[in-house]
Amino acid sequence: MPTNAPTPAAVRKSRFFLVLIALVFAAPILVAGLLTFTGWQPTGNGNGQRIMPQRNLVDEKLRVQLANGKTYAWRDSEPRMTLVALPGPNCAVECLDDLTAMAKARVMLNNNQSRLRLLYVGQPPAGEGLVAMQNYWQLGTDVDGKLAGYRPTTPDSVSAVLVESNGTALSLYPAGSDPAGLARDLQKVIH
Repeated sequence: MPTNAPTPAAVRKSRFFLVLIALVFAAPILVAGLLTFTGWQPTGNGNGQRIMPQRNLVDEKLRVQLANGKTYAWRDSEPRMTLVALPGPNCAVECLDDLTAMAKARVMLNNNQSRLRLLYVGQPPAGEGLVAMQNYWQLGTDVDGKLAGYRPTTPDSVSAVLVESNGTALSLYPAGSDPAGLARDLQKVIH
């Protein structure tokens, strides 16, 4: 009989540690399975309202005619998201302030700001506001009125819809939303 043979107590101890190690690795999988089975889903901390049911603007053939006469391409040559601004009636001081805050949120993306396009869909403001907007925003018109449900009815206000590069509308930021919250959301999704 070999002299180095493990004792029954040593074998039990080794098996106990092996089972313990297996449980450490299996526990997260078991917890995730339990949470999925019970229907729990993470909600996240986004500031926008999820658009449900989900809409794909490409599949819906939603046409936005740009000021230059071309149709807006939801699917771009490279993966870029679009922030669509939808003004209420008479976009003026408050509306322009919100649009400026949205443009600043894009600038705050630093090196990634080219991954977000800004699209203003509606009657543009008159005067100096229009001139300032054209530096950051593409201007267009919702040809078939398919975005009307997201447009605010309050005068001098603006809402926004964040659209994925494949044309899927992700989040709605209704009139009065916190621009800082939009900026945080953009930082999370555009990296």
